[in-house]
Amino acid sequence: MLFIIFAAKILNMITKELLSPKSIVVIGASDDTQKPGGSALRNLISAGYQGKLYAVNPKAVEVQGIKCHKSVSDLPQVDLAIMAIPAAMCVEAAEVLCSKKACKAIIIFSAGFHEDGAEGALLEEKIVKIVNRAGATLIGPNCIGVLNNNYAGVFTKPIPRLHPLGVDVISGSGATAVFIMEAAMQMGLTFSSVYSVGNSAQIGVEDILEHLDNTYIHGKSSPVKLLYIESINKPEKLLLHSRSLISKGARIAAVKSGYSEAGSRAASSHTGALASPDTAVKALFKKAGIIRCFSRGELVTVASVLMYPQPKGDKVAIITHAGGPAVMLTDTLSANDIKIPEIKGDKAIELLSKLFPGSSVSNPIDFLATGNAEQLANIIDYCENHFDVDSMAVIFGSPGLTTVYDVYDTLWEKIKKCSKPIYPILPSIVNVKDEIAHFQAKGGISFPDEVAFGSALSKVIKSKSEITDIELPPVDLKMIRSVIDSCREGYLTPCEVQKLLDAAGISRAKEMLANSVAEVRKAAKELGYPLVMKVVGPVHKSDVGGVVLNVTDEETLVVEFNRMMKIPQTTAILLQPMLSGTQLFIGAKREDKFGHLIMCGLGGIFVEALHDINTSLNPVSKTEAEKMIRGLRGYKLIEGTRGQEGVNEFHFIDSIRRVSALCNAAPEIFEMDLNPLLGNPKQVIAVDARIRVEKL
Repeated sequence: MLFIIFAAKILNMITKELLSPKSIVVIGASDDTQKPGGSALRNLISAGYQGKLYAVNPKAVEVQGIKCHKSVSDLPQVDLAIMAIPAAMCVEAAEVLCSKKACKAIIIFSAGFHEDGAEGALLEEKIVKIVNRAGATLIGPNCIGVLNNNYAGVFTKPIPRLHPLGVDVISGSGATAVFIMEAAMQMGLTFSSVYSVGNSAQIGVEDILEHLDNTYIHGKSSPVKLLYIESINKPEKLLLHSRSLISKGARIAAVKSGYSEAGSRAASSHTGALASPDTAVKALFKKAGIIRCFSRGELVTVASVLMYPQPKGDKVAIITHAGGPAVMLTDTLSANDIKIPEIKGDKAIELLSKLFPGSSVSNPIDFLATGNAEQLANIIDYCENHFDVDSMAVIFGSPGLTTVYDVYDTLWEKIKKCSKPIYPILPSIVNVKDEIAHFQAKGGISFPDEVAFGSALSKVIKSKSEITDIELPPVDLKMIRSVIDSCREGYLTPCEVQKLLDAAGISRAKEMLANSVAEVRKAAKELGYPLVMKVVGPVHKSDVGGVVLNVTDEETLVVEFNRMMKIPQTTAILLQPMLSGTQLFIGAKREDKFGHLIMCGLGGIFVEALHDINTSLNPVSKTEAEKMIRGLRGYKLIEGTRGQEGVNEFHFIDSIRRVSALCNAAPEIFEMDLNPLLGNPKQVIAVDARIRVEKL
């Protein structure tokens, strides 16, 4: 499968009736608000839905003041139907709605579909066919619904504050969506929309993201998108629309659950062992520019940071009236390579004169527990106008002795006026809960914990997205296809591997095969000493004594040949000139739905011993390849250190990208190891390669 980004606009299945319905019916409506149908109707009414509202319940004449119809057939035409009825009844209701009532949007709360087994899956399939035939949108089943500025189509509480420039949430789990909202509301976040896709029978996370991309207008649309994903079913679509949204000015953060590797099938090569489904997710998010989070708390904290202006750099001023939290924040930021620059000079001395004795301005700027609103204003002004910092983190709580409305009012005014982002850390969630509520009611977003904030800010600062065009090096496509089309599945022969490397323009060591003493002598004479000898057949050659280095004479050559040919599964001996250089690794692994993962690192035994590997999703740009190399922990060895020659990075980058181009031309490649390659200042050359093919 080729992982190519198509620019063509994909059909959007999100109807206007789902987004802004002029009429809504709740099927299964009830006066009992502890039931989904009753709660959903209550939410629609209390949130002030402005359209026509209908209810269906065969046992009622009126529900919550709304006239009740006995059946779906009794309804007038309706834009959106919300179903809170047993799964078995949903098919008939959908058929009537879509064929006779011009309904173009359906939300199904009900469970009992494909998550319950074959019978439920069949019901779900029938409903999808009905809505597809009608050109309608289906959300769910097994979801909590949809919430936006037009209506509250959910059966859950709480209903958060809504604003067109709040955050958008798309969740594969209804309960998780509720918990995200609860956590976010405590920080002052507002919402533009919430989509709970449930079983994603027709519409999944990727499809909602596509809609948000296609309708995005910077400055008028929600600037922050939050995703909770349990399964990535359309990685190409997720990548395409994430990159597009970010290029337009939006930011995206996501939790991908189910990332443990338990149950992953065993792999037979170094590359297969290093790659995993979660490696693919990590590579996809990185390529897309999505900030990956690992908990609901982290997700909403990152979202809160993203709702402030993006800092221009990584230098942070910490402003505090409490020493301990400032130290912990300093530790967190420093551990993530975020700078806390020392503040000194005439302006620092001038600021210090405006604070109480005992204060410090070196950074953290500590203006003591007795610090007041006027002093805070002065500190912020100096950070904004005189100090070399890119953002400010303000820690201000209270021991509960006095109110701090004036401090928080000052903070809010400075947040609105300053060009540098100011992040308020307000830890006294009990002592000054009223003041925090007052601050958030104005539109302020605050952070209760300095360490959680520091970790989130670090991720945001370091997650700058670089959208680059990808033009891969040219390859001999005709030769590559000839080899792939004619080969058998499994590991390719050395001759086939050589042809593919040559067709891709990947430099390789000269090599010859020998099956007899006469052939090994002839090969040695042609290649010249010193030589490397390797068994052909066993996957992990060094584990079985199948690699001999620095063979310098014919006697050793023959003795080792006879020994190595007795190693189980050995079919021949491969001979190569003995080359020198730093051992490197490049690999590729085809991951279901995602395409190829391209990897690089230090080679030889270091691949598995150190796991110092960086991965990118195919295709790989020059910038990505460079970052892969320079992000390695062992990069100093590639640079050259303590008198040891380094590696020609241009050739290393080129080799990575040629592997990428080879995988594009031959998607049948399932696993590929170039291990090791030998790199020196002049060249990077492959001395061992294995390629495994699984035909599509």
